Amino acid sequence: MTTSSRSCGLSSPSCLLVMGVSGSGKSYIGKLLAERTGALFIDGDDHHSPENIAKMSRGEPLTDEDRQGWLATLAGLYREHQQQGQSLVIGCSALKRQYRDLLREGAPALEILYLHGSHEVLLERLNSRGQHFFAGEHMLRSQLATLEMPGDDEAIRCDIQMTPDAIIDNFLAQLASRR
Repeated sequence: MTTSSRSCGLSSPSCLLVMGVSGSGKSYIGKLLAERTGALFIDGDDHHSPENIAKMSRGEPLTDEDRQGWLATLAGLYREHQQQGQSLVIGCSALKRQYRDLLREGAPALEILYLHGSHEVLLERLNSRGQHFFAGEHMLRSQLATLEMPGDDEAIRCDIQMTPDAIIDNFLAQLASRR
């Protein structure tokens, strides 16, 4: 049974971002959060250009320029769903503040869940994945080096070693306490 975003203490329609480096659980947690709040979930990775996917598959990190069109597409999805009155959760690395600012162009009231974990836990998760275009430890190190951790004013931070339900409960409780 799906719970509406209003009963979870969210405004309607809500725009939520689940962010973190690869292996943090953005897709899994994002899907659960969307289910819990009655929102639609979109995996940001599904909107990368073929060129970006090829580059990452070769183990090459994306540049800011590589990410521009991708982030603009995701911001447009927030805008479009908001205009249709539909809540949306997007799972996206959003490593830098400027990337999150670009996403806010489509969703000024964007609420962010930042999933963080140790290098060891992230690497273990990546190594246990099936086929994925994200290539290994070099790319993880690159993402961790690029990451501009959001402050408490920008995101709600949850440790990935918590259970998925605990992460979502914590996020929704903190959102409700802000309102």
